[in-house]
Amino acid sequence: MVRSTKLISFSIMPDLLLEVEKLAKEENRTKSELIREALRRYIEDREREKLIRYARIKSVETGIETEEDIQRVVDEDRGEQANA
Repeated sequence: MVRSTKLISFSIMPDLLLEVEKLAKEENRTKSELIREALRRYIEDREREKLIRYARIKSVETGIETEEDIQRVVDEDRGEQANA
């Protein structure tokens, strides 16, 4: 049987390990499941932060910075589509 996961080892502070063990027990999950989910969420958060930074840069570049600006651009685009 081929294993679909890879085994890694890492260091963790004893108090954090106790919290992980307690939480895993409360949720009836393994420590591995809990840590995998934490890593997935961390990666998702980093990607979300990258998108937010990109959006902020683009909003400054385009001058579309408020909800009113967004609505104005949508209304203008819809007006152009209706006239086409």
